[in-house]
Amino acid sequence: MQQFSIKDLENFTGIKAHTIRAWEQRYELLAPNRTDTNIRFYTGKELKLLLNIGLLNKLGYKISKIAEMSEEEMQEAISAANNPEGQEAHFLNMLKLAMLNYDEDLFHEIADRFLEMYTIRETFGRLFLPFMQHVGVLWLTSTICPAQEHFISNLIRQKLFSLTDSMKDKKSESSEDERIFVMYLPEQEIHDISILLSHLLLREAGKKTIFLGQSVPFEDLVQVEKKFRNVHFVSICTTHPSNQEVDQYLQRIKLTFAKSDCQFHFTGLVFTDITTPDAKHISFHHNANVMIDALLA
Repeated sequence: MQQFSIKDLENFTGIKAHTIRAWEQRYELLAPNRTDTNIRFYTGKELKLLLNIGLLNKLGYKISKIAEMSEEEMQEAISAANNPEGQEAHFLNMLKLAMLNYDEDLFHEIADRFLEMYTIRETFGRLFLPFMQHVGVLWLTSTICPAQEHFISNLIRQKLFSLTDSMKDKKSESSEDERIFVMYLPEQEIHDISILLSHLLLREAGKKTIFLGQSVPFEDLVQVEKKFRNVHFVSICTTHPSNQEVDQYLQRIKLTFAKSDCQFHFTGLVFTDITTPDAKHISFHHNANVMIDALLA
């Protein structure tokens, strides 16, 4: 049985610990257990209950009213709420539970329902990317274990690969667009969900793409550039090249591809302080969304 401290509940739900205690004392909404040393802890069932309570409270229900509801009535109230923001929060909560319980079926149910209502780009922008940002916080605070983070991250990757594969017969929207977008991450960079999404969106738009993946040696880029004309390299870097290596990496690009007509498009945390390009074939973008818009223009 999973056990959660009140601090874990605060990290998962965003509800302050002192508020949780007040709700316990005044409305008996939760009934924590105690260890042999009298330390309070909560179960997964109580975490799910608190997620629903917090969501209903955001939707405008008073805590006194929520305290009178059964769990079934809470679910009915959430389902009946005609509030897009509230529905998105509910989906995010369900993804958290899918991660905690290693529940692959629940993950696919939530992902597929969201994709029925929104575009691929909206689904990832409004559901998965905010969720992954929260997962990062939960991981840093040790609220979840690495296995849970790996589990949910790999399910999201699988979904991206599946959606991309479904676009394999998509034709280019414009026969005049001869650009080839080569998606890659530099050596030691392994955070690939954003680049996978960018690849999917370009493929969805009918663009010609090549996906090289994580930790690509620089020499491989040279070989790809020799093979094709009008190559546009696209990369989203979170940790590598490191802050100390960024200038060296960009200088290497300038020297190696000085006589080439290829283009490099970058975004990500490592390029935060770089606002203007210093080479004709290198451009930097504020974020992945801005970069995709520029590439599709």
